[in-house]
Amino acid sequence: MAQIDDRLYEEIKSTMKAGEKEKTETFRTLRAQIKDARIKKGDDLEEIEEQQVLMTAAKRRKESIEMFKNGNRDDLVAKEKFQLDLIQKYLPEQISEEEIEKIVNETISTINVSSMSDMGRVMGVLMPKVKGKADGKIVQQKVKEALSKLT
Repeated sequence: MAQIDDRLYEEIKSTMKAGEKEKTETFRTLRAQIKDARIKKGDDLEEIEEQQVLMTAAKRRKESIEMFKNGNRDDLVAKEKFQLDLIQKYLPEQISEEEIEKIVNETISTINVSSMSDMGRVMGVLMPKVKGKADGKIVQQKVKEALSKLT
């Protein structure tokens, strides 16, 4: 339990010794978010729950990167990308879009759907299969594409 939290703690110690302030700040922020999730739960987190916290943090960084790009804030884009790269080292490897398409098509053929109105059913079956391994927005996009071909 708390494997990611322990690794982040070790990272904080080593980055502090090395004088890497940006890394230390990022790791401290992530540990604080894990601690908040632990407090909300009222118990220790499983590793999958810690990963979920980090996935949320990564998603926020991606959204911030887009906003800062639109605002021509290259300095903040660079900082968010730096933090995102650090976070992604603690997440499971993401599956490719081709693999997502394959899983989407298998799921659609398995549960026998006929139109876009079945999107909720497809997503409900699909998301547990790809949880932690794929961005929900990409999955949703691939499901929409596949369902639009059915009609």
